[in-house]
Amino acid sequence: MFSGIFNYDNPIWRFIGKFCDVMILNVLWLVCCIPVVTVGAATTAVYYVTLKLVRDEEGPTIRSFFKSFKENFKQATILWLIMLAVGVLLGFDLYFFLFIYKEPSMFRTIMMAVFGGFLMIYLFTGLFVFPLQARFYNPVKRTLFNAFFMSVRHISHSLGILLIDAGIVFAGIFFLPALQGLLVLFGFPLVAFLNSYVIVRVFDRYMPKEDEGEHPLDALG
Repeated sequence: MFSGIFNYDNPIWRFIGKFCDVMILNVLWLVCCIPVVTVGAATTAVYYVTLKLVRDEEGPTIRSFFKSFKENFKQATILWLIMLAVGVLLGFDLYFFLFIYKEPSMFRTIMMAVFGGFLMIYLFTGLFVFPLQARFYNPVKRTLFNAFFMSVRHISHSLGILLIDAGIVFAGIFFLPALQGLLVLFGFPLVAFLNSYVIVRVFDRYMPKEDEGEHPLDALG
């Protein structure tokens, strides 16, 4: 009995081990995000590890993180800067029509609908862009297109991820002080870890069969 409990292959220990890995990832992610411009590379590295965790393909967490950080730094940084610029632009436009241009009119209503739609597309694309960069090799333009394509084609998964993420943040801020502590302890990597359970189900549909002879990194190219 006791040998089974203390066996490191026991599902309970494996579960605890994964959350320890998430805690380590939180420290690495926070430190590597300090320059701000490196947020994309750090986020890609987090997803590189969490996608492996949910597949039970664990390796050395720190080594895997920095391996991905280094290999994806240039392209992930470009993706991050593009997403940041688009996000700032959309945020400003929505702020303008919500709080500055308050005069009721058909023009304001149309613009709110247009930018609201763009915001949803932006959020959906953002869910997949860094996991895609972590898992597949493609040019920047193709990665952005694939992120948009996947998010729309698998919209139920996209909505599920958004609801989970929003629920965690909302509960942590307004309802559960204990959850706030968990968010501080595990941070964004916890969100990425939970998201990865849904994302791998989408990615599996695009992975070639072993007998097809196609390289998995070219599956979306």
